Formats: sequence, C-alpha cells, structure tokens
Amino acid sequence: METVEQLKKEREEQTRQAEERLNQLKYLQADFDNFRRWQAKEKEEITSRANERLINDLLVVLDDFERALPSLEQEKNKEGMQMVYKNLVKILSEYGLEPIDCVGKKFDPNCHEALCRERCGKETGTVLEDLGKGYRLKSRVIRPSKVKIAEQVTGENGD
Repeated sequence: METVEQLKKEREEQTRQAEERLNQLKYLQADFDNFRRWQAKEKEEITSRANERLINDLLVVLDDFERALPSLEQEKNKEGMQMVYKNLVKILSEYGLEPIDCVGKKFDPNCHEALCRERCGKETGTVLEDLGKGYRLKSRVIRPSKVKIAEQVTGENGD
C-alpha cells in the first residue's frame, strides 16, 4: 500500500513537472514567434531606409531632368529625354515615391519649407508657388517642398 501511495505521489509530481515544462515550452515558442516577427519588421525597415537613401540620391537626377526638358524645345533629342524622364518617374513611383502637391494648400511645416513670403489678397499661410519640389516615400516626407507662402495684406495702408 505504501508503495502505491508513493508511486501516486511520484506520478503527480512528474505530471506537475511535465505541465510546468510544457508551459515553459509554450512561452519559449511565443517568445521565438515574437522575435521572428520583430526581426522581419527590422529587416523591412532597414531595406526601406536603404531605398530611401538611394531615392534621395536619384532625386538630384530627377531635378536635373525637370530643369533640362524645357530647354530642349527645339532639339530633336527632346522626345528621348522625355522618355528617360518618364521611365525614371515610373520606376521611382513603383518604389513608393510621390511628389508633394502643395500649390494652393495651407502651409504644413511637416512637408513644406517656407523660403519666402509674398503679400497678396490670399489667406495667410497659403502656398503660392513651389520653388523646389518635395517628395514622400511611402507616406513619409523625405524631402520637403520649398515654397513661397502668402501673407495677407492689411486694408489700412493698401500694402
């Protein structure tokens, strides 16, 4: 009888230890799954940052194209340059690049950089002119638009 009681106690102890180890294993598995998700997210972030740096460097080329195209009005190379420009814009947009549309909108310091003000009849803080195109990469501003903003004229002096 004594051995039966002892065996039951040993079995209960072993069952408790098995359940404890099973719980530890479940926690370890959950920690590993969380680590794997974190690592995948970290890898995606690193890739995104690398793409952002590359695209930022390519924006200089894009700006050069935009400045060069108007001067090619009489040249036969204009069509070829326009094709290259369109292809570059298409590729960059496939990576998530989009220009910031700002003319006529309210000044936003998160995506605009005010270079100058002009007195006019429009509401103060309205963007009048885009002096340097800004861009977003997957909804993140990587280069703010350089803009001219409105400063409302007061009616007293006619300024």
